[in-house]
Amino acid sequence: MKAALIGLFMLVPVLAQAEEWESGSAKTDFVELYTSEGCSSCPPADQWLSALKQKPGLFRDFVPVAFHVDYWDYIGWKDRFARSSFSERQRQYVREGLTSQVYTPGLVINSREWRQWFRGQRQWQRSDETVGVLRGSLKGQQLSVSFDKSGPYKLHVAYLGMGLVSEIKAGENRGRKLNHDFVVLDIVTAEGNGEWQLTLPVVPQAGQEQTALAIWVSPAGSQEVLQVTGGYLADSSQ
Repeated sequence: MKAALIGLFMLVPVLAQAEEWESGSAKTDFVELYTSEGCSSCPPADQWLSALKQKPGLFRDFVPVAFHVDYWDYIGWKDRFARSSFSERQRQYVREGLTSQVYTPGLVINSREWRQWFRGQRQWQRSDETVGVLRGSLKGQQLSVSFDKSGPYKLHVAYLGMGLVSEIKAGENRGRKLNHDFVVLDIVTAEGNGEWQLTLPVVPQAGQEQTALAIWVSPAGSQEVLQVTGGYLADSSQ
């Protein structure tokens, strides 16, 4: 009888649990690095961003992302993570008057240029704003997102690659092995007033050790980041 019951139990399917992320009402800092494998000045900034993996408060107090731009591809090395849309994102910050110019490595924290990094600072000043709670729930490829302040907004959802390695064969970094984390591998956007239901694309495979998800909202018509949340995806290691 016990054997029959055990066999019956093993036939019961295990339902997948939703993965959930939630910010506080205080602003979660959004740390953006604009970088390129073709830029010889970028590896130190890449290393600094990677070190944030060990910093307390990751994905709770702050969310880092690395946008690889394509405007250095012409000098001898094509960055496999670069997209013209990421370069355009950096230019849009300039057009909105939130940053001064386009360059790499470029650090933008809470939608404002952070040049103190070039003066040796490695810790930014935390935001003290209260902006509202952003929640995300992922089950399979179905993502539900809510923001508890009325819109209209633009939602951004990005897959982040962790533990990526590139052997650089040409260009300014020729002969170097570059390590990357928080690399934006894919991004989807949607308009809405504070509630979204999305079907995400499959996780891109670029050789990452793990994958994380970053979710943020901006006001309609602006690129300024209001609130962000996210975290590692379960079973995302290869």
